[in-house]
Amino acid sequence: MPIDRGGGEGKCLYIDTEGTFRPERVEAIANRYELEGRLVLDNIAYARAYNTDHQTQLLIQAAGMMAESRYALIIVDSATALYRTDYSGRGELSARQMHLARFLRMLLRLADEFGVAVVITNQVVAQVDGAAVFAADPKKPIGGNIMAHASTTRLYLRKGRGETRICKIYDSPCLPEAEAMFAITAGGVADAKE
Repeated sequence: MPIDRGGGEGKCLYIDTEGTFRPERVEAIANRYELEGRLVLDNIAYARAYNTDHQTQLLIQAAGMMAESRYALIIVDSATALYRTDYSGRGELSARQMHLARFLRMLLRLADEFGVAVVITNQVVAQVDGAAVFAADPKKPIGGNIMAHASTTRLYLRKGRGETRICKIYDSPCLPEAEAMFAITAGGVADAKE
């Protein structure tokens, strides 16, 4: 989509670790913006990652693709899902964190080298220690400080009442902590109905 219409004027690379990408959703959102769904989908390079090494290998392939064509956005959904299955228990925590750090560093390098925006989703886990009793929301993000330090702006999304969702700016060097309500509709993200 052109910059004057809110786009990045480039292609999108979508790395899917959980099998949740839905082309029909992209087509519905394209219709909302009066774009041809097939053309929009043709500008999304989709890859399904099956393990953490494959997820990293996809970034190496992405660098080659970005050298040949203009990309504006990389989406990794979810950056940590495969790490939870490939590495289990505290005994593998150090190896998991080092591998995750390398993956995130590669993402940052692609962002710097090719001028692309990067959006990564992350999983959360219920906090079961004693501090959870005092927390308003006992969930914490997977990946710990490695994820926190590799992210410029972190957003926390949660379900509100009915179809309403809430986006909280959790951490950002340039935005104050704040919340906004929105809705997910057939045409994508929209203003929440009060």
